[in-house]
Amino acid sequence: MRRKIPKILVTGGAGFIGSEFVRQLLRNSPRNTKGLSPKGIDPEVNTRGAVPELVVVDKLTYAGDLKRLQGLSLKGTVPDFKFYKTDICDKKRIETIFRKENLQVVVHFAAETHVDRSILDSSAFLRTNIIGTQVLLDLSRKYKIGKFVHISTDEVYGDIERGKFREDSPLKPNSPYAASKAAADLLIRSYVRTYNFPAIIIRPCNNYGPWQYPEKLIPVVINNAMHNRRVPVYANGLNVREWLYVSDCAQAILFLLKKGNVGETYNIGSGHQEENISVVKQVLGILDKPVTLIEFVGDRLGHDWRYALESSKANRLGWKPKVRFSCGLKSTVAWNVVNRGWLASKSKQA
Repeated sequence: MRRKIPKILVTGGAGFIGSEFVRQLLRNSPRNTKGLSPKGIDPEVNTRGAVPELVVVDKLTYAGDLKRLQGLSLKGTVPDFKFYKTDICDKKRIETIFRKENLQVVVHFAAETHVDRSILDSSAFLRTNIIGTQVLLDLSRKYKIGKFVHISTDEVYGDIERGKFREDSPLKPNSPYAASKAAADLLIRSYVRTYNFPAIIIRPCNNYGPWQYPEKLIPVVINNAMHNRRVPVYANGLNVREWLYVSDCAQAILFLLKKGNVGETYNIGSGHQEENISVVKQVLGILDKPVTLIEFVGDRLGHDWRYALESSKANRLGWKPKVRFSCGLKSTVAWNVVNRGWLASKSKQA
């Protein structure tokens, strides 16, 4: 007897990490249907007309882009999917999707994510990251979702001078963005305890790779350097981040969707840490640009000094990252050079 494939809702599926997860989910699906060529996707239009096993929801804010889901070069057979342009805070609209689609699994990426924007105005972060999550939790309970996977961030822990954060480390967020994500994590934890809600929380470290919106460090450096413009670096550039290639992150989420234990939290890290100034210099080196393009600017308010994750909990289940930072960085630069038109168009919005 053929095993039934659960229908999955992916929120924020047109975002940077969410779209990579969607691409991998499609590539790895065993469903035997015609190939997918989702050019010209329209809201609420099924790309092949069949009942989809995958439903994507995205508000398409400045950071969302359907181009990330277009022209996929896929091998083998993949399922169709349905797309809804919808705000996760719109409970009535989201409930219509739950009721209509008969969902079994929710993978929740949708969020406001940029720290600098949250410092300027935290209201959108509180609304989307907390209230939007509550809407999804309540509807998931009502419609008896079998598994709810929430994508959080390492920033909920704050910073650490030495050692690494474990999943049971205290949450000490230092930016409005991080605080909103920590609040969502705690809300989910309360649902797990109070309602026996089937949730998993995943906390990745800093992601990088193709299709990243140029408000984050690496695509900003690439775009500015290609145009011989100044490359801004906060303070002295010695803040340390742990870097994870986006395909490794998406693979980890897909792995934990299948193998992770309900009620648990998992850190997802590469183990590779770099000072920001080192990352900037490596990008400039790959592009053969001078370090004189670097311009040190005033530090970010409340800037976290160092992030580092203990990821052995996920490692023991069988997941490990595959892409070395040096290789991932070269691939990221190469993709952005080839797709400089997309990068430049987004940079005008940033």
